[in-house]
Amino acid sequence: MSPLKPFEIRGAREAGCDEAGRGCLAGPVVAAAVVLTPQHARKLIRTSPLNDSKQLTVARREALRERIEAEAEAWCVAFVWPDEIDQINILQASFLAMRRAVLGLGTPPDRLLIDGNRFTSAPGFPPHACHIKGDARFASIAAASVLAKTHRDAYMADAARAFPGYGWERNAGYPTAAHRSAIREWGPTPLHRRSFRLLPEQLSMFDQ
Repeated sequence: MSPLKPFEIRGAREAGCDEAGRGCLAGPVVAAAVVLTPQHARKLIRTSPLNDSKQLTVARREALRERIEAEAEAWCVAFVWPDEIDQINILQASFLAMRRAVLGLGTPPDRLLIDGNRFTSAPGFPPHACHIKGDARFASIAAASVLAKTHRDAYMADAARAFPGYGWERNAGYPTAAHRSAIREWGPTPLHRRSFRLLPEQLSMFDQ
């Protein structure tokens, strides 16, 4: 039986929020906000493998993406770009991506369920609750995890065609040995995060 819960507070219109791409060397950090009615949340829990996106196969994530986007009461995916990440740091960029996703829902939810242990809200935002490993606890956060991951992976697969050789269609910008080897050989691209340690020896690549 799935450990996911359909809601935290009965009767509240809750938006689950999660992000993908915090640990990457390249590409945006992407967040999603998803509002599920209790009925749809229970149906997803009962009839699908909904879970933390990292625990799912690519095929299952893609199938779930279609269901979530078709059945959710509301959903939005938002991006924060590498130059923004470099300006405000990755933690604040993750919060910004979640806030952008919430704003994109249109009608504000009653409250937010945030994956993780911290969140920086903004004036006019609904109250929030942070949940460590929330994507394995609440259906709306798990759904947000799936959307953030699949939308980001799709973006990085497209970016790989513009910047071949870095393996983004496979590593999605994460710091694999092959990715770092490509940076060492060809240097960083405009999608690399300049504030990150791209190589263990951190060459002064940006001053060349």
